[in-house]
Amino acid sequence: MMSSTTGVTVIITYAIAILSSIQTIHTLSGSATTIAVSYGSTITICGITAGQPSQHIQCWRNGQVSDVFSNISFDSIAGGRDVFCGIRSGGSTLICWNPNLTPKRLYYNETVILTDLAVGDSQICAVTNTSQGTVNCWRDGEEFTTRNIRIRSVSSGLGLSCGVPVDNTSGIICFGSNSQLANTNTIQLQVEFDSFSMLNVFVGGGHVCGVNSTGFVICRGANDHGQIDVPDHEAFEFSALALGLNHTCGLRMLNKTVVCWGGGGGNVNVSDYVVGVSFESIVAGSDFTCGLTSNNLSVICWGDGWVRNGLYPSEFGLPLGSVLPGPCVRSGPPACGCGIYAQSDTLCSGSGSICMPCNLASLAPPSPPPSPPTGGGNVPRSSPSRPLRRGLLAFAIVGSIGTFAGICTIIYCLWTGICCGNKKIHNSVQPTITSTNHNGPQLSNNSSQVSRSSTIRRQASRAFRRQRSGTSSKHADREEEFTFADLALATDNFSLENKIGSGSFGVVYKGKLLDGREVAIKRGEMCQKAKKFQEKESAFDSELAFLSRLHHKHLVRLVGYCEEREEKLLVYEYMKNGALFDHLHDKKNVEQNSSLLNSWKMRIKIALDAARGIEYLHNYAVPPIIHRDIKSSNILLDANWVARVSDFGLSLMGPESDSEQRPTKAAGTVGYIDPEYYGLNVVTAKSDVYGLGVVMLELLTGKRAIFKSNDDGTGNGNGNGGTPISLVDYAIPTIVSGELAKILDKRVRPPEANEAESEAVELMAYTAIHCVNLEGRDRPTMTDIVANLERALTLCDDSHGSISISSGQISIISE
Repeated sequence: MMSSTTGVTVIITYAIAILSSIQTIHTLSGSATTIAVSYGSTITICGITAGQPSQHIQCWRNGQVSDVFSNISFDSIAGGRDVFCGIRSGGSTLICWNPNLTPKRLYYNETVILTDLAVGDSQICAVTNTSQGTVNCWRDGEEFTTRNIRIRSVSSGLGLSCGVPVDNTSGIICFGSNSQLANTNTIQLQVEFDSFSMLNVFVGGGHVCGVNSTGFVICRGANDHGQIDVPDHEAFEFSALALGLNHTCGLRMLNKTVVCWGGGGGNVNVSDYVVGVSFESIVAGSDFTCGLTSNNLSVICWGDGWVRNGLYPSEFGLPLGSVLPGPCVRSGPPACGCGIYAQSDTLCSGSGSICMPCNLASLAPPSPPPSPPTGGGNVPRSSPSRPLRRGLLAFAIVGSIGTFAGICTIIYCLWTGICCGNKKIHNSVQPTITSTNHNGPQLSNNSSQVSRSSTIRRQASRAFRRQRSGTSSKHADREEEFTFADLALATDNFSLENKIGSGSFGVVYKGKLLDGREVAIKRGEMCQKAKKFQEKESAFDSELAFLSRLHHKHLVRLVGYCEEREEKLLVYEYMKNGALFDHLHDKKNVEQNSSLLNSWKMRIKIALDAARGIEYLHNYAVPPIIHRDIKSSNILLDANWVARVSDFGLSLMGPESDSEQRPTKAAGTVGYIDPEYYGLNVVTAKSDVYGLGVVMLELLTGKRAIFKSNDDGTGNGNGNGGTPISLVDYAIPTIVSGELAKILDKRVRPPEANEAESEAVELMAYTAIHCVNLEGRDRPTMTDIVANLERALTLCDDSHGSISISSGQISIISE
């Protein structure tokens, strides 16, 4: 039967093992925490910001503060010589930055995540969440083998990395910057720890320190400056260590103050600096130490190297914003075995909780335990008392339950992910086309047939596949090829927060590339049936083939693409002001009535921009291109409110002239589909003209392409039923009868009678009704439309101009 003393030792060992997984302990360059020091050619101090929507990194160097990836959250960071690295929230990605803050991704894996990180003089190492505790290491940005080294945590210093074995055997495992164990100094250090059962280990310049199973700090290695002369201390007195080139600092658990030993090389030792404040965590540079203060979560630094270089007065702290005291755990308080910070919700901006480190100070033994190993500089104390044993047992039970729950929660979140999310289709409340009657679409009065997902998706024909540009255009040199990891990183792993819409074959996310470019990333939907997968692949190939050779200021530009296994993604330039549909019909914009589109000049300009983009497709692309899905949600607005046509997933190469017709199954969106195309299954360039005509009617009336009879005039029904009405059927009779003013969008100031603006609005209205003629031959060409809209825009700028709206090819013919 286990003796009482042995049982307490086991409990203490287990309790400290739990603590070591929560409490941050730092080395020369740093095991991961929320603050990091990078030294070398320049000193850089970084922290993970608190109280912000994203827990991004903010850095101070050369007296300047700058943000790093302001839209991406990180769990922890660590720094070394001329480099600092960060583990992205969730542990799937490792990114590192050089002294110029140029980023490089070293690791990405959604299944095997990173749990610990250390950056040394010439190597970067991270431990994975596998049961074997595999460690991955990089040198000069390239991964090198670690010969299947299995450790629970990793620490790196000058040319050396160490860890505690997974199997909890005595001693430590160390390896050099090339993972070799044959280095004389490395072997000697390992030998000096062989007789100890270590809970963790930390590497400095030429010395190594760690906490043994009885809670005492043990240091071995170089001692030319007293860096391993540990001061007298009690068991479990120190909760964190920071090792520099030739000094060591310890963070006390009870009052969170710091004591340092060793140092030198200047006029004073680091131990001569007395910092009378409390800290949450500490990290070390080569000859100085920095800490995160408990009072206001600011960062201050001290030490001979800090003062000698005149970097910044420590008593005032660095001008960084508040820094998180720990990572924001998205799984919530159940994952925190020892409670959460009082201001956790505010610090994480509502996106998680910060776990309190498990505090063993209250369980400190009142009498000395057995003497610690020699060389540790520790004061011996007696064996723990019976109440202490009961307290430790209770802590171990509660702590283990909390830790287990936290691990299960994290694994569940990582395993489930987000797959097969519902598509957000920018569409009117529209009826589904269910009729096979080729005389045209039938609008049912039965509200049960009304569907929000009424966009028709059809597989492209074999003829189109044969006529598409070959691989040379599909993989054009000017388009970048991204890895899936790059795009997952840019979108915060395709988070719902970054979802901005849907396209012809998938969901669109906002992203930020490593070089700082903002982009829109369209990801093909997964988990679809075979036909849907074929449609997705066809739409992806279509957009890539077309956009790789189309370049016009009124077409959304393709930045690049990604094809990995079943993943198909397209990367576009980001359109800051979103889709025209949202400005006209989104409930928030309607209620606030604050859109910059609420002027007739702006609306005419947007119609003109879109028309010019479509004209380019019809007249200047070789061969011509028919878009087939012109609608307000496919007209996007950039930062300067310039309209651009997007989404070429349904596009086809068109005939050389209108006399040439190509049979193909109808595709498009209800309300915008050319009725002639739908009825005859013959597509021409005039099909795009019809769609643009509907868009112009939307701009004029503010109503959706299909709206309900109880619509209040803003394009939004009250949700109590109503009969679906086609905007074309609603608007044409009123415009033809000369009563345009009755149906104009009331959010825009009415054009004054007999003024040029009134004529401009009428000109766009008459252009629109000609575009939606039932027969394609009666519709104008895109060149005619561009000319009329240019005239309308000129009228808005010329209060004295007067141009007849009945002139030209699109004049109304009275019957």
